[in-house]
Amino acid sequence: MSAQQRFARAVDGSLQEFLDEREAVLAEVSADAAPLVQRVRELVSGGKRVRSAFVLWGWHAVTAARPDAPHTAGTEQDPAWADAVGVATAMELIHAAALVHDDIIDGSDTRRGRPAMHRALETMHRDAEWAGDARAWGTSAAVLVGDLLLNWADDRMLLACRAAEHGDAVHDEYRRMREEVTFGQYLDVLEEAAWIRQDPATLLDRAHTVAIHKSARYSVERPLALGALLAGADEAQLEALSGYGLPVGLAFQMRDDLLGVFGDPEVTGKPAGDDLREGKRTVLVEIARQRLTPGVRTMLDELLGDPELDERQIAILQDAIRGSQAPERLEALIDRSVGQALESLHEGTLSRSAVLELERLADTVAKRDR
Repeated sequence: MSAQQRFARAVDGSLQEFLDEREAVLAEVSADAAPLVQRVRELVSGGKRVRSAFVLWGWHAVTAARPDAPHTAGTEQDPAWADAVGVATAMELIHAAALVHDDIIDGSDTRRGRPAMHRALETMHRDAEWAGDARAWGTSAAVLVGDLLLNWADDRMLLACRAAEHGDAVHDEYRRMREEVTFGQYLDVLEEAAWIRQDPATLLDRAHTVAIHKSARYSVERPLALGALLAGADEAQLEALSGYGLPVGLAFQMRDDLLGVFGDPEVTGKPAGDDLREGKRTVLVEIARQRLTPGVRTMLDELLGDPELDERQIAILQDAIRGSQAPERLEALIDRSVGQALESLHEGTLSRSAVLELERLADTVAKRDR
């Protein structure tokens, strides 16, 4: 088993232990906590653990790079291993909160091949034959679950930082990330509505800004920084990791844009063309719009964001985007971003083993199929 797999297993155990503790506390209030926590367990049990992996290698890159570092540095035998696991656990909880809220905002029915949280709670209401509108109740309850997960993420991060030598720096970075990703999500929903009143020449730059703040920093750059700060990184190390993290994060999001339009539902766990129904004004869409004829562009603008799009209409939009060669151009941007990232890795004093893993991870997140 690789170091990353062992770390992911430790994070999984930490998540379940934390949820056990919270369920016990909530059970003192009401037995109704059990089915709610069970749905949270199902949500956090899936996923790629991307953010956890970058916490690990940000921490390992610094702690194992010290000239006097023992051979156990950055491993389970390292006294700071538990702190790194705690930081990663908090990242998985805040990510779960974001998924719950995102699915409500986007009206998504599924997540990771299962019903989205608001749909699962809607079903719980319907199966129990409770009073009122099941759909409205499911949405309301899911908002509260997302809020609860945010609180739990903050609590778990605070616990990890209290025990860590450089905990204050880690917590400051976490606070910046939390604010940044929330505002990035706002920019995302803003763009879905406000694009029509913007200068067309600015739309691609605006989509790029959304990608940076909604996903790129939050998915890669900030988790790397959290791990590195936990190890007491110096400025040069942080700059090298940031120079890697931001372009890899952009590659991650651009791949997500492609999967949101062309992904296989059997692999992604999401319906085909979900981003088209949700009206996402992504970098992919804006590249396509710049290259489409006026008539086809108008058609795309009229259909994009219609939640009732059928399979035929999805196929028409997919064909239009393919015909613009936007996917090929986005693939080229992904390759360029990864190349920039790999160059940055060699500009700081980072552990060789971490650099090798980060090179592998860059390729993994840029070429993934889900």
